[in-house]
Amino acid sequence: MGTSQDPHKPPNSPRIIPRPEHTLSRGCVSQNALKVLYRLKDCGYQSYLVGGCVRDVLLGHEPKDFDVATDATPEQIRKAFRNCRLIGRRFRLAHIHFGRDYIEVATFRGRGDDDGDDGGDREVRDGRLISDNVYGSIEEDAERRDFTINALYYNIEDFSVRDYVGGFEDLKARRLRLIGDPEQRYREDPVRLLRAVRFAAKLQLDIDPATEKPLTELGASLDQVPPARLFDEVLKLFLTGHAQRTTRLLQHYGLFEALFPDSARCAREQPGYARMLQRAMENTDERVAQNKPVTPAFLFAVLLWAPLQTRVEPAVADGMPLHDAIHSAAEEVISRQVEQIAVPRRFSVPMRDIWHLQPRFKHKVGKKARKLLEHPRFRAGYDFLLLRAEQDESLAELGQYWTELQELSGKALKDALAPQSGKGGRPRRRGKQKSGETGQ
Repeated sequence: MGTSQDPHKPPNSPRIIPRPEHTLSRGCVSQNALKVLYRLKDCGYQSYLVGGCVRDVLLGHEPKDFDVATDATPEQIRKAFRNCRLIGRRFRLAHIHFGRDYIEVATFRGRGDDDGDDGGDREVRDGRLISDNVYGSIEEDAERRDFTINALYYNIEDFSVRDYVGGFEDLKARRLRLIGDPEQRYREDPVRLLRAVRFAAKLQLDIDPATEKPLTELGASLDQVPPARLFDEVLKLFLTGHAQRTTRLLQHYGLFEALFPDSARCAREQPGYARMLQRAMENTDERVAQNKPVTPAFLFAVLLWAPLQTRVEPAVADGMPLHDAIHSAAEEVISRQVEQIAVPRRFSVPMRDIWHLQPRFKHKVGKKARKLLEHPRFRAGYDFLLLRAEQDESLAELGQYWTELQELSGKALKDALAPQSGKGGRPRRRGKQKSGETGQ
């Protein structure tokens, strides 16, 4: 089964993989998810684990979330759980809360033909799915999911895995394949273009040729996606530990340019900036692997740095003060970018601070240097300086100076910041910090 199966229509009956033939056990499932599964079962409803949690366990990864699919309607789910909250408009979902944790439960989705005879609430506009509150069977639900590897169902009754679309064989072959006609599925929801890249990078899967072909053709359709939703998708692309592979794939398929047109152009024209992007993604992946914090502000500061510089340099050459040039360029760069990807103020403000701090690092002594050390964004600005210094040898000594200065305290720090010690002097050296250790 798998490649021989018609990818455009699931069979009437599933392939059932019995417990001895797969690696998913109840020991891999959170206790809260098991409580939801068994409560639904005891109430007479079908209940399955589905999606990424099933996929990840079968691939040997540890799932972060557990999602449940059922034939119970949202209202029936709410009656079965006092700790239930219904959310969503495009498709209503139930969140079963356990303190800070919750389990997401979705009713099986139907095909929702657009003839209006199903009594549902499905709206398609310009080929895109706008709303989708049509309920159906598990077979229809499998057909409506995006990739075959996300359409595997773990049955709590007999602990088997049900496969309606060849996803189990695709997992074994490490193949990413869309369910249905790829171009149509991408046009229904262009975010699937980014999901294809994210899954291929994260899970190290080969993209099926039919699924891959539209990736280079439909990047412009991302303009139809709300900028706020694209922001969330960008965080998943770059801040989950697979930014290097993700960036290469986005660039390969032309999707990086669809998301960051100015940055993509600068990366093509400026090899140094292209290397800076690559190194920033390497650092981010290293930090995620070490369970260190990463911030969207630093990520976007890197992604938009070259577009900023292409505006700052001409303005300064025309006589504008550097601070004013950075401020003006930041306004323009951010305004252009948020038309595509919304960057909330809680991230755009510290991003601006990182940029404005860069010229201040040239002040090595005196009050300006001390105020810089005390600035709440100093660490992020310093990390950014080190990242720049890796590609610009003229900044290497400056980066080393501030690395050594942070190792001083008390009288040693006071002496180092004294104006008479700053002209040609440098603080006592205690070893060079690697840029990969930056704190963002």
